[in-house]
Amino acid sequence: MEEDYIKLIFGLKLKQIRTEKNLSLFGLSKLSGLSKSYLNEIENGKKYPKPDKISILSEKLDVPYDQMVSLKLDKNLAPIGDLLRSKVLKEIPLELFGIKESTLIDIVANAPAKVTAFISTIIEIAQHYNFSRENFFLASVRSFQEANNNYFDDLEAQVLKFSEAYQIDLKNKISSKDLEEILIEEYNYEIKNDELSKYEALGTLRSMFVPKTKTLLLAEEIDEAQRTFIYAKELACNFLDFKDRLYTFPWIKFESFDQVLTNFYASYFAGALLLPKKKITSEMTRFFENKTFDSSLFLSAIQKFNASPESFYQRLTNVLPKEFNIQNLFFLRFTHRSHTNKFYLNKELHLSHQHAPHANETNEHYCRRWVSLQVLEDISLSEKEHEFDIQISNYKNEGVKYLVLSSATKDPFKEGQYRSISVGLLINKQLQRKIAFLKDPTIPVRNVGVTCERCSIEDCEVRQAPPIALNKAAKNKKIETIVAELNEKYNG
Repeated sequence: MEEDYIKLIFGLKLKQIRTEKNLSLFGLSKLSGLSKSYLNEIENGKKYPKPDKISILSEKLDVPYDQMVSLKLDKNLAPIGDLLRSKVLKEIPLELFGIKESTLIDIVANAPAKVTAFISTIIEIAQHYNFSRENFFLASVRSFQEANNNYFDDLEAQVLKFSEAYQIDLKNKISSKDLEEILIEEYNYEIKNDELSKYEALGTLRSMFVPKTKTLLLAEEIDEAQRTFIYAKELACNFLDFKDRLYTFPWIKFESFDQVLTNFYASYFAGALLLPKKKITSEMTRFFENKTFDSSLFLSAIQKFNASPESFYQRLTNVLPKEFNIQNLFFLRFTHRSHTNKFYLNKELHLSHQHAPHANETNEHYCRRWVSLQVLEDISLSEKEHEFDIQISNYKNEGVKYLVLSSATKDPFKEGQYRSISVGLLINKQLQRKIAFLKDPTIPVRNVGVTCERCSIEDCEVRQAPPIALNKAAKNKKIETIVAELNEKYNG
């Protein structure tokens, strides 16, 4: 058992016993002859008393010695003990958010009953929504992105350093051959293109790296953009000297939060390399300055890079806040299987505000008026390689509007499955200054909701379920109003 854990458990037990006996620290000091500051350090898990001191406390508090030194906690403190024993605090990326572990332990020590209730609540919610360790780590990375406006200057600088060191011209489209040569010549990689496809059970696995022999296995189905992105991630891991990293794409398991974080860093590096900030800023400036909306300008901008539409949209979430000061935005990725009526939101990012839409785990129906879902339906019928559309989404209940750009593409690894990626920009004075075509009447404006169950739009032609949650809230509000009226009537 870790020494810190033993100290903290003893301190929590001592504080609980003292409180139950209605003793202050001053009172316990007078009773035991031990200094108030010394007892305070014990209760806060800073010190562990010597046996003779434990004997004094045991005698004066009338608690058996064995009970005091036992690591077994009663039901009120058991959740905290489970938390500390599980070493979850060691896994939580506290340092990312400027929090010291000692600070969290102080909070636990100073209000054990309240913290226990809070921890129990969090665990219950996590179990209810099947919130896994993977979900927790991904949510932590997402919060880290949002806290930094999804822009990391040190990684941008490393990309420039890499391009200079290996003479990569960021003004031109980067090919997989450009990067493959560096992997082989500089980092002694062996690349095999036909191994993964021999195993049907591997499903959507696109790449696997075997570190001992520096062998990179690739799926035959990947296209040029995917291959280039995989190579760029491998170069990031080597150039940034990541020791604790993930070895498959997409990843199938992890051992620590550091692996999840380095995977994000490698992906960011790859995006910044394949879609250089200066070049994508120039393309988006040209698009935004056009006085009428021109979809061809946006689509041609995507074609200027050797990257998938998803990589392009994700890169916008780095560049728009930094270069255009457009910080109120969201990114969404939906998946959809043709001939079904289900849509899954499996990736999201919100900068500055937690505005809708966002994922829900309660099986509610996402608003079918979203352009994100419309392009998925369109591509499943048209069989095109890329469907693009734009819309102004008016969230009447929330009093906000978003300009939403959305693309849909086919999933090359899953027959009949499609995915859409969208970027939504909050319409405010800042956006109106930046985008000249924002008032173009050809851009459709649609009143939208979050989910059908929470939407007040009447006579919606695509509603999938009645507004159950909204009706319940209205009913409760009516009850509240009547109770207030009765209270006033009979209050004298």
